[in-house]
Amino acid sequence: MGGGGGRGKRSVRGRATPSTTAAEEEEEEEEERKREEGEGILATEEDLGEDDGEELQAAWVPRLRVRGRTRPRACQSRQPRMTPWRLLRCCQWTAAWVPVLFIAVVICWSYYTFVVELCLFTIAAQEEEGKAAIYLVIFHLSFVLFMWSYWKTIFTPPVCPSKEFFLSQSDEEHYEKEERPEVQQEILKRVAKELPVYTMTSTKLIRYCEKCQLIKPDRCHHCSVCNKCVLKMDHHCPWVNNCVGFSNYKYFLLFLFYSLVYCILVTTTVLEYFIKFWTLCRRKSAENCPKTNLRNTRAQFHVLFLFFVATMFFISILSLFCYHLWLVGKNRTTIEAFRAPVFLNGPDKNGFSLGWSKNWRQVFGDEKKYWLFPIFTSLGDGVHFPTRLMMDKEHVTGTNHHEHTRSSGSTQNFSVGPLSESKNFLLATGSEQDVSSGNIYLLYLLL
Repeated sequence: MGGGGGRGKRSVRGRATPSTTAAEEEEEEEEERKREEGEGILATEEDLGEDDGEELQAAWVPRLRVRGRTRPRACQSRQPRMTPWRLLRCCQWTAAWVPVLFIAVVICWSYYTFVVELCLFTIAAQEEEGKAAIYLVIFHLSFVLFMWSYWKTIFTPPVCPSKEFFLSQSDEEHYEKEERPEVQQEILKRVAKELPVYTMTSTKLIRYCEKCQLIKPDRCHHCSVCNKCVLKMDHHCPWVNNCVGFSNYKYFLLFLFYSLVYCILVTTTVLEYFIKFWTLCRRKSAENCPKTNLRNTRAQFHVLFLFFVATMFFISILSLFCYHLWLVGKNRTTIEAFRAPVFLNGPDKNGFSLGWSKNWRQVFGDEKKYWLFPIFTSLGDGVHFPTRLMMDKEHVTGTNHHEHTRSSGSTQNFSVGPLSESKNFLLATGSEQDVSSGNIYLLYLLL
């Protein structure tokens, strides 16, 4: 009995029942069919290259979505994911445009209020069509110049240093492997020998950007928002979502100027009707008069609010514009106003000042007819800057360089490094240039 029972159990283990065999055969057939479908399409990560994985993902993902099956592990690892860092960068990019969008909304609303509510529904309705036409012509002239300057300030990309300021691959590898700061400085000095670099750090070292891996030209700084080094960087302005530097500083000044003109024009033209509407509103509120024209009430609201907004912006922009006019007169950037550039003879806030007239022309150019238009007329290339004082003949890196003078009685020669001419700017050569004023120090290409 015991032996028979044991044999019975062994027969059950060794031989499957008909129902069990059918279920296992179906599972094996299903697995075989899945294997055949995936054969030639799926591959292991070891057999796939980087390009093959991307092609595999593009070919396999649509099929998986249609059939509703789970994506293989190899494809899951190669699928681009929205990492927290990418999500943060996306949010930062979106938030950076919020101030610009706010200014755009205010400008559009002010345009509608002045043109429609004031000129058409208020002034023209009082049979003063000639007055309304004059207002519209003057308003649109200032509006076009204002928007032109604002557009150029926003969408003019900041200029970065040219390739001559970057370390070569061998120097970069040597610099990164070297742990001794003094040896790293020797590497930078050797590279900077032929570069027009005259300013240093506060500790008399070569100004080097670890993020961009380049030797910073004079007046160049790294912008943490744009994540790049910007030539003659003044500041990063959130209201234009752009770095204000060598390429768009003139546009920024004109933007501030035409903003003031725009606010003054709106305030002075609206003031008459602001007083009328204000007294009318006070009289109606005193009399508790419920019967008012809906169109007149809407126009009154827009005109009153426009006066307050224009006055508020005028006061805030006026102080900023006056400050930047002072900076232009001193030939300083906002950064240099707070932290003086360091030369071989020490820090000097007025190191680049050449006098008010020359400082002004360095930003706006020699052609007076282009000063009020947002067209690039600044002198130089953003790398070479004449200095106020006589520079020592010894270069920052230990080599000789040309002397920079402030004399106004003779033409000046300025050092020219081994830089290729930019397609946007031309740098004056060492030869003397004769002009009517007798004092020109850089040639430029007018954009």
